[in-house]
Amino acid sequence: MKKICVIGAGSWGTTLANLLSKKGHEVILWVHEPSGVDEMRKTRINSVYLPGIQLSSTLDFTGSLEEAVSGSELLLSVTPSQVTRDVLRKALPWIGKDSVIVNASKGIELDSLLTMSQVCREILPPELFDRYCVLSGPSFAREVAQEMPTAIVAASADRNISLFVQDVFSTSYFRVYTNSDVIGVELGGAIKNVISIAAGISDGLGLGHNTRAALITRGLAEMARLGAALGARPTTFAGLACMGDLVLTCTGDLSRNRTVGMKLGEGMRLSEILGEMRMVAEGVKTTQSAYNLAGRLNVDMPITEKVHQILYEDKPARHAVLELMTRDLKSEQL
Repeated sequence: MKKICVIGAGSWGTTLANLLSKKGHEVILWVHEPSGVDEMRKTRINSVYLPGIQLSSTLDFTGSLEEAVSGSELLLSVTPSQVTRDVLRKALPWIGKDSVIVNASKGIELDSLLTMSQVCREILPPELFDRYCVLSGPSFAREVAQEMPTAIVAASADRNISLFVQDVFSTSYFRVYTNSDVIGVELGGAIKNVISIAAGISDGLGLGHNTRAALITRGLAEMARLGAALGARPTTFAGLACMGDLVLTCTGDLSRNRTVGMKLGEGMRLSEILGEMRMVAEGVKTTQSAYNLAGRLNVDMPITEKVHQILYEDKPARHAVLELMTRDLKSEQL
């Protein structure tokens, strides 16, 4: 059994910490809000991000990064992607030189246009980054917390690290596959949130199943084109972290990004939607970073472009759909 710290007590961080604790690992969950530490210690429930789920009696909580990180054999980062750099930099002084670093955040940093592994490469010393692994795939936190069968991917450049993470996380209901394509797995987890907003907009407009299927399929094509520009393997995009996660977030009612899109399609303004949400919808900021990254790399991503125009340029959703449908005709393979 391992000593593990989980950084970030949102729904996914809490769920993974609970899974690891129930498996018998010594787990401490770092909670940003001090009131959350007190509540979870007393009630064993995260009422804000995972209401109704009883947490393991052996799971510990802290508001101190030093207490959470010191002595841990594995650090699992599950913070919103736009704050991952800052939190990890603050935690760095207490990370052991032999620790394994696992990232479960999904996004592209807005200012730098870097994926989370690229952010970690800038922060971590080489000997730590060599033990970096990304954990991603189709997984709603609540369903995992309810022990519904789920399959995800652990991707690392070092096969021994991915096998280690696979062993640490796998349970009878949480199946972990290994992969070596870190960038491809990360891009799947990031871009699927953008396409999920598009699918939600389509549903909010009442456009039907044909439209949603087209968005999912052509969204996957955009994801693969961006991946090719960054050196990802084409086969990764047919797997769990890309196609699997894309299907889940574009169709599941638990998807926060799809919910944002549906409300946009129904006519709400983005500021109103975000004002109602306590949890982070990663796709809102990832749309901006993905759009800018595609421009930098000269990658054609028309769905991402239209979502960006709807979110940040006040383009009417129906106009965006018409413009997508009347673009120059081309081969599907382009």
